[in-house]
Amino acid sequence: MRSIKESSDVPGAAGAATVRAPGRRTMADYAAVALATCGVGFMPLAPGTWGSAVGVGVYVLIGWSAASVFAWLTKYGVEARQFEAFRTSFELLVIIAITLAGTWAATRCERLFRRKDPGIVVIDEVAGQLITFLFVPRDAGLWALVAGFFMFRLFDIWKPYPINRLEALESGLGVMADDVLAGAYAATVMSLLASIYLLL
Repeated sequence: MRSIKESSDVPGAAGAATVRAPGRRTMADYAAVALATCGVGFMPLAPGTWGSAVGVGVYVLIGWSAASVFAWLTKYGVEARQFEAFRTSFELLVIIAITLAGTWAATRCERLFRRKDPGIVVIDEVAGQLITFLFVPRDAGLWALVAGFFMFRLFDIWKPYPINRLEALESGLGVMADDVLAGAYAATVMSLLASIYLLL
């Protein structure tokens, strides 16, 4: 297995990653590939960027679901402040679940495709993108979605210290860890931007 990480957004990376290790495939293997690729990992152009777009979509879905639940709970006297705390907790649980599942799936994909962080694996981008929006107010608007998307892509591609060190970790942990930290960096910037937005 190569020790150098394969970028999800290098042209041809997704195609190169489809060279599979010999042996019989199990249902767990198919489940791992489906989870790791999120339906876009085999895209021929920039699968990592498409993975981030899936993360934005998941975030929007969570926000829409939260708004629907909040509209129902207001009938029972639940205040916006209480619900906002619940929404953040729910998002954290989703991020933790995706990160843990992604670590398992990415580890299995590395064995299947005999590569370090195959380009088709984009579940890490989904987790990192969700982290980016963790502290953004739910009513921030479209600008926050666009800014968060580009902010995460910037940190994910740039990989400032120590993101570039984390990707060297073993198996799926290294696959997920660098994007989780890139998401944390992006979340810090987005939190600052959201604060400025609320003050204006």
